Amino acid sequence: MNNIPRIPLGKWVDALVNSLYQHFQSFFKGFSAVVGGFVDILTNVLTVIPPIVLILIICGLVWYTSRKVSLLLFSLIGLLFIWNIEYWEATMSTLSLILTSVLISVIIGVPLGILAAQNQTFKKIITPILDFMQTMPAFVYLIPAITFFGIGVVPGIIASVIFAMPPTIRFTNLGIRQVPEDLIEATDAFGSTPSQKLFKVQLPLATGTIMAGVNQSIMLSLSMVVTASLVGAPGLGVDVYRSVTQVNVGMGFEAGLAIVIIAIILDRITQNLRRKEA
Repeated sequence: MNNIPRIPLGKWVDALVNSLYQHFQSFFKGFSAVVGGFVDILTNVLTVIPPIVLILIICGLVWYTSRKVSLLLFSLIGLLFIWNIEYWEATMSTLSLILTSVLISVIIGVPLGILAAQNQTFKKIITPILDFMQTMPAFVYLIPAITFFGIGVVPGIIASVIFAMPPTIRFTNLGIRQVPEDLIEATDAFGSTPSQKLFKVQLPLATGTIMAGVNQSIMLSLSMVVTASLVGAPGLGVDVYRSVTQVNVGMGFEAGLAIVIIAIILDRITQNLRRKEA
């Protein structure tokens, strides 16, 4: 192998990233300002609301979606516990990051999933790309994200979106393809347009499957909380990272437990919404 010239893949990637930054610098700055501003507004709204009021709102949402007393009590005790150990503001910052990442994933992922379901060629093209997005170590995404958007919450969100978006695309594609063929034939027989068929038949029947994809995107976004903190994203990930660098087991356990509580609540809410829609 020593006689074979080394492929300069790294240099090619560096050149591509630098070229993209030079040609689209204004776009990246504008995008960063919009996303960063949205996260700041969302965080401010969540922190301005008194904790006890927001806890009651979340518990109300839990009860509306599940009707389970055990889950309601867990959510109430868990959120009160987070407030008691003084991780409420960090938790709201984490929640803002997750909600923003999932919102972007849905806005981009659902249309791509619809296109993949309706176009076999596009599905064949995007499938290996999705495999690449999910198998590449998440830390690698932070490097170009920092180049394009600088240090802060935005590169953390971008890395989370890249890592978390594939399930939304896959499940949207799957849900639409699982719509019974006889229903599709019936809508065609009644002269439905492609948009009518999509919005009145396929998407309503695929909503439960799409929500399963959103659920997975939320869980993957949560898994990126600590990774995003490495580039300046606020929230519970900062406390986890600080506890690692300081070997502070207590701080790490508290922050980690807060992440687990939020993860369980979001997971159960989206799972129960999926069952309602299915």
